[in-house]
Amino acid sequence: MASTDHVYGVHAVAALLAQRPASIKKLLFASSAGSAQLDGLKEQAVASGVALQMQTRAELDALIPGARHQGVIAVVRAAALERREKTLPEFLDALHEPALLLVLDGVQDPHNLGACLRTADAAGVHALIMPRDRASGITPVVHKVACGAVESVPIFAVTNLARTLRVLRDAGLWIYGASGEAGEGLYDSELTGPVALVLGGEGKGLRRLTREYCDHLLAIPMAGQVESLNVSVAAGVLLFEARRQRLKAG
Repeated sequence: MASTDHVYGVHAVAALLAQRPASIKKLLFASSAGSAQLDGLKEQAVASGVALQMQTRAELDALIPGARHQGVIAVVRAAALERREKTLPEFLDALHEPALLLVLDGVQDPHNLGACLRTADAAGVHALIMPRDRASGITPVVHKVACGAVESVPIFAVTNLARTLRVLRDAGLWIYGASGEAGEGLYDSELTGPVALVLGGEGKGLRRLTREYCDHLLAIPMAGQVESLNVSVAAGVLLFEARRQRLKAG
């Protein structure tokens, strides 16, 4: 997963300042922009010892063409954002409740990845796992769409997803893959224990090897004419059903 050079937008920058201020080289503000939110970011940056720099809006526009930066861009240090893959077993051992993981098998659209991260944060997911190759990295777009969830949800980018699923199995997790052809329905599944919910990438769904490593395949009941959901929407349906079951179980 490639590291990012810039994070933009009020919410994404605020989350970065709150949780990883040491990763920020400097904050760039549009000299013509003024709001209570931007003033708050400036005060937060000064308190954290982060350098500020005023630039014209045109200069910020040129730095990230086409982006809605809302008058603020963080220049971040070139460091990977994901956790080290080999620390995953220790991470799982340290959890104080049954694990709820989201595994994305090759999501390539950064908007979808950002939306999945935002949903994962809202549903209380303990970590997101994704392949290092043939998938979107944590780009500035992902930061913007995730609205701070890049900072709050631990991310493991792995070199071999099938091998990682085996690690999860060995750690006692049940692996549930989402598939429209599955015989088992989502609402008939038991998701209160330690589970990893696996969703495929856009268009192709779960890869064959990933599917083979799943303990169960489950389908979201569909009442209309469309055959599938966007991956971020499907993630929301799956994760909040798991959360509903866990809240009910106490």
